[in-house]
Formats: sequence, C-alpha cells, structure tokens
Amino acid sequence: MTLTEPVLAALIVQVLTRHGMSASNARIVAVSIVAAERDGVRSHGLLRLEGYADTLRSGWVDGDAVPRVTDAAPGLVLTDAANGFAQVALEASNSLLRQKVRATGLAALSIHNSHHFAALWPDIEPFAASGLVALTMVNARSRIVAWGARQKVLGTNPMAFAIPRRDSPPMIWDQASSRRSQGDVLLALRTGNPVDPAVGLDADGRPTTDPTAILDGGALLPFGEHKGSSIALMVEVLAAAFTGGRFGFEDGSACFPGAQSSNAGQFMLLADPARSAGASFADRIEALIGRLRAAGSERLPSDARYARREKAQQNGIEISDWAYDRIQQLISG
Repeated sequence: MTLTEPVLAALIVQVLTRHGMSASNARIVAVSIVAAERDGVRSHGLLRLEGYADTLRSGWVDGDAVPRVTDAAPGLVLTDAANGFAQVALEASNSLLRQKVRATGLAALSIHNSHHFAALWPDIEPFAASGLVALTMVNARSRIVAWGARQKVLGTNPMAFAIPRRDSPPMIWDQASSRRSQGDVLLALRTGNPVDPAVGLDADGRPTTDPTAILDGGALLPFGEHKGSSIALMVEVLAAAFTGGRFGFEDGSACFPGAQSSNAGQFMLLADPARSAGASFADRIEALIGRLRAAGSERLPSDARYARREKAQQNGIEISDWAYDRIQQLISG
C-alpha cells in the first residue's frame, strides 16, 4: 500500500507512544524512521520499529527523557540525553549548536547517555541544507572483530558526512565501519537472503552466509580489514571517550530482555565554509563533483536516495501489507 509522509509519521508516533514514549519525543524520532523508509533505506526504517517498541517496553531507554544541554565552551555543546534517544538530544541542542558554528566557524556537539537506532544522514542533512559541512558518528555495542581478534570489542560504529551544494541537495554519505551494517544483516534475515561470506562470522569464528549465525553469537567484520578497524576505533574514541558515553563493551542492554539499542554516545562537528573558503566554496564543490562525473562516476553518494525520495514525494511511500499489519498490531498493543 501507499502512504503519505504525514500519515506514516502519525502511525509511527502512535506505535512509539503506545509503548512508552512521550508524544513530543515520538514526533522527533518518527522523522528519522519516515526519512529512511521514504528514501528506500529499508534497513533503518520500519524494519526497526518493532525494535523501538521492544526497547521501550524493556525499560532500557527512557521514552520521556528530557535532555540537558550545556554550553561547555565557545565551540562545544555538551548534551546529556538522559538515557533517551539521540535524535531528541540533537533537537534540544540544535539552536545553541547553530549559534556557535555561525559565531566561530567551527562547533562540536558531544552527546552522551543516548540511544541511536536509526540512520545518521537525517541528523546532518538539515545542517548541510543551510550551508554547513557536517560530520557525525555514533558508537554501539560490541559487534565487530577488529584486527583479527577472537572477541568483539568495537561496534559497527557508523559515521556520516554532508557537503552543502549551491543549487542541489547536499551530498551525504552514511556508512558503518563494518562491511555491512547491523541493519543490513537484519534485513537479510527478514527477507530470507544470505549475506556475502566476507560480512561476518558465526559463534565459532567461521565465515558464514547465514544472517542468523552472525546475529546469534557471531560477529561482523570491518570493511577494508585493518582500515575499517582503525576507523571503528576512531569512532569509538570520539563518540564514547570524548563524549563521556559508554564504550561498546560496557553496554548493559543484556540485563533488559528485548532491548535492542545501545546506550552510547554521538559526536558531531559542524564547519561554516563562509568563514574559511568564503563564496568560492560552492564553486569548488561543483567543480569537484563535475570532475567526478566526467571521470565516469555516474552515481555519487545520496543520488539514489534523492531519486527514491522524489518518487515517494510524488506517489507516496510504498510499504508492504505485512509492515502495515505489524504497525496496527503494535498500535493495539
């Protein structure tokens, strides 16, 4: 069936409030879920809605959390998410963060005691749309085996980077430090498809194509082997050590049956090109993108998402009958 963005958002809000989230927080979180579904990133859209409900019911996350925002330094905002979802903490930090980056040219946001269970690009697209360069990253519970180790320590630790453009939507990439994100493996499990043998290991440390074996005691592998391991470590430092959040190996969700999110941290860095390259920044970005396309790069980061978004905005968001039925079941309890 096909739904408009407002209708789908309203349904998601009903699910989240039914399972313990305040209406104001639910409306913020719903934006991320709708954005992923609208833009065809199914691994981070409705696929995760049941996980939100289970996590809220478990008591692991506070659906009514009110973030505490601190003006920590001329270029730093420090936000305690109060054991709530990171998107709510980001919304609470938005105004002060924008004031700082416009005043100083650089500003960082340090969020701790937070849960991020969605795609990252919706977090930074609004900043890039207003002319800012944006970088963000979150850490998560231990899920990958790094540098050939025998045990998981680092998380899939995703990051996203956004570049403003003059007459086009921002160019944004959003990727995990693992070869495939946890959401991709969950999606493979839901659809009954195998994964590439280089994606993960089973509980005995053997390569496997079975999503269940990876998710049930197994581990994911970093992209690019040692290079991905290094980037996952960088994310762990900036999103956990710098913010004061939990490391992935300190995750306590196992004590809350049904909990699926990680209580961790988020780091964001904003830069105002007007304070550095000035008016020439937009020209240089277009020159760079033009050269990439001339060299044969027909599809660049976010191109596919924007194409799917345009189609969804014209025709509505297509969701399966199964997904709609599951939404109704979650609403009813």
